[in-house]
Amino acid sequence: MTSAGAPASRAAVKDFLDMLAAERGAAKNTLDAYARDLGDYLLGLAGRGRDPISATTQDIRDYLADLAQAGLKPSSSARKLSAIRQFHRFLSAEERRPDDPGVLLEGPRQGRRLPKILSVEEVDAILRVCREGLDDPARPAEDRLRARRAACLVEVLYASGLRVSELVALPLAAAKQAEKAPDQGGGFLTIRGKGGRERLAPLTGAAREAIASYRRQLLELHPEAAKQKWLFPSLGESGHLTRQVFARELKFLAAAAGVAPQRVSPHVLRHAFASHLLQNGADLRIVQELLGHADIATTQIYTHVLDERLKAMVRDLHPLNDEH
Repeated sequence: MTSAGAPASRAAVKDFLDMLAAERGAAKNTLDAYARDLGDYLLGLAGRGRDPISATTQDIRDYLADLAQAGLKPSSSARKLSAIRQFHRFLSAEERRPDDPGVLLEGPRQGRRLPKILSVEEVDAILRVCREGLDDPARPAEDRLRARRAACLVEVLYASGLRVSELVALPLAAAKQAEKAPDQGGGFLTIRGKGGRERLAPLTGAAREAIASYRRQLLELHPEAAKQKWLFPSLGESGHLTRQVFARELKFLAAAAGVAPQRVSPHVLRHAFASHLLQNGADLRIVQELLGHADIATTQIYTHVLDERLKAMVRDLHPLNDEH
């Protein structure tokens, strides 16, 4: 790729990212991931003297082969290929090149990866640890506030199945919505998720009380928080608690509850929300709506839970089953 071609290639990627943001409502994290993957792709093409306009199907295959040889996981290669395909589809649709070299490519084979699942008992154990000592006067006030915030985060996450990015960035209006009586909308949060799609996320009574208790203590210690935009304000650049801080606190809570920290993350609690609903008879379509999945195929990773429930039903109820 010539030196003149490099800026043109970067400009093409920028135009593609602008399209994702404008037409699909892609979030910043999504755009950053596409930018990284396509930046790597441009470097790979440059090493072959190519650019996105001159790249062939074989060039893309060779690039993916290099990734595999470097030890990149099939799931990561599949993600990069998805970005490359969409980029070339965009270039073709915009008539920047006459063909689409990515249209015939197949992604690397991946085994079906089931989500990490916590049992109801394990989640209960984590929640019990969260609730311990919240009103202990022997603890410093700021320590109790951090503990109450962590308890609130865990209660809300397990009650609602929010994405962690949605959870930490809940607006202050969420607390006001939670204060309402259930028949006035207090049993739900209104969430604007990926692509700007709105959905309702459920709140249990315990989660609503956790929000109210956390807000009371926060305002007692920091009255200025009443003017904050976020439910979980922070002094960081974003103005609200970061995902990384919450994930670290959650692992500490898991360890204290006797659950291996490496098995626990905010996303695993989201999985627990979905799996436990399905175990108790929820419809897959309803779980899709609650999780904010645009495509039910994304939700179908949880069908292993349904499979086990169906097996148990046949075992216990079928008249010809000789295990009765």
